[in-house]
Amino acid sequence: MIPTITAFEHSPDRGQGLARDMRVRWALEEVGQPYEVRLVSFKAMKEPAHRALHPFGQIPTYEEGDLVLFESGAIVLHLAQHHAGLLPDDENGRARAIAWMFAALNTVEAPILELQTAKFQEGDKPWAEQRLPLIRERIRQRLGDLSIRLGDAEWLDGAFSAGDLMMIGVLLRLKASGIVNEYPNIAAYLARGEARPAYKRAFAAQLAVFTSQATSG
Repeated sequence: MIPTITAFEHSPDRGQGLARDMRVRWALEEVGQPYEVRLVSFKAMKEPAHRALHPFGQIPTYEEGDLVLFESGAIVLHLAQHHAGLLPDDENGRARAIAWMFAALNTVEAPILELQTAKFQEGDKPWAEQRLPLIRERIRQRLGDLSIRLGDAEWLDGAFSAGDLMMIGVLLRLKASGIVNEYPNIAAYLARGEARPAYKRAFAAQLAVFTSQATSG
């Protein structure tokens, strides 16, 4: 059965691979699972039909037969558990890869999202300029710890896994800020992720949505 995911009809990132459906697309490409995409407008995301799939009115969602999932991390974990290629074969290795998935979403992404909120949604507030340096410092603390742990390794724990996929997906949100470049081994880690054929296919698929709409518009 071919699963269906939802994605932005008009992505705020203009097809640059930052929307969360990118993580799911990448995972599907890594495991070689064909999929279909249903594009959703911002208005439709808040309507009952979509909220039945995603109670918070966001994307992505994942539908496969009777199974409906939301949250990119949960979807990627489901794919990794049911297809070879994203989790190690040994039990301990699988547990560590899943731990890195949680670390990406719970520990590393939190201050990155704070930065985006402060810049783009709260930038006009009188306290914004004072808050931004504090948020950037929290991000640097996380990246410093990650840089030490990564060291000279190619991936976080042996072979590429769902942990790397989620971590890279989170860190890509920082590229425009330039902060990642302060940590050469993390910058190289991101470049390795972006160089994977599955990532390139997923990126091209997401970019094609924006390109086709820009052309037709």
